[in-house]
Parts: sequence; C-alpha cells; structure tokens
Amino acid sequence: MAYWLFKSEPGTWSWDDQKAAGAKGTEWDGVRNYQARNFMRDMKVGDLGFFYHSVKEKQVVGIVKVSAEAHPDSTDDTGKWECVDLVEVCDLANPVHLDEIKNEPKLQEMVLVNNSRLSVQPVSAQEWEIVCRMGGLKKLPKS
Repeated sequence: MAYWLFKSEPGTWSWDDQKAAGAKGTEWDGVRNYQARNFMRDMKVGDLGFFYHSVKEKQVVGIVKVSAEAHPDSTDDTGKWECVDLVEVCDLANPVHLDEIKNEPKLQEMVLVNNSRLSVQPVSAQEWEIVCRMGGLKKLPKS
C-alpha cells in the first residue's frame, strides 16, 4: 500500500463535501498538472491519503481511500487528464497545520514541506505515521 496527500481549496471542495459524498465517493477531478496526474496513475485501490485544506487553512483534516484507479477525468474534454476516485475514511481528531509539519524535524523531506503547491503528492510510510499521530489517531487506518 502507498500513501498520498490530496490538496483542495475548501471553497471549491471541502472535507465536509468529501464526507457528504458517502460510501460512493467522488472523482478527484480537475487536476491539470502532469506530475500530479502521473502520481494518480500509480495509485491502487486501497491506497490511503491525507485530505489537505489549502489556501488559508493549510492543514490536514482527514483521511481518504482510493476506491477506483486512474480513469479519464469526466471534467476534461481533451482526453489527456485522468483522476482516481476517493472515499472518506475518517476525520483527524486534531487537524495538523502546515506549520506543525514544517516544525517536525522528521518531516523535513516531506513533499508538502518542499513543494507545497503540488496538488497530489506521495507520502512515505514514516511521514504517514507521524502525521497520523500528530492528528490524534491512536490506531493507524488500514485499507
């Protein structure tokens, strides 16, 4: 299993919107960055990811699971963009702010710290565990 981080502007698609999608989940559509698209092509059903509110909030607020592997993005008329489908797994008891992540020495190599603009990015197993613990999860989610 691999771990990921999905960034969204809360005014466009929020954690509450993701949770409201229920077990059906939603496409993670609208990504128009080749590197982010290629990361989605690497994802497998069951992979887990952090749901990150960008812009003003800048914090990890929940955990999602990949429910469908890369497929054509329904919002793209060109045929070159793909997306995965995501379902909500759980809230973080304590949202983890970007400043907290940047201040944790063991997270200095995290993509979020070094390339915070990338909308879909990989997370290492060690980073996953640290951020989950920072978020108040006593038991790590399983796929």
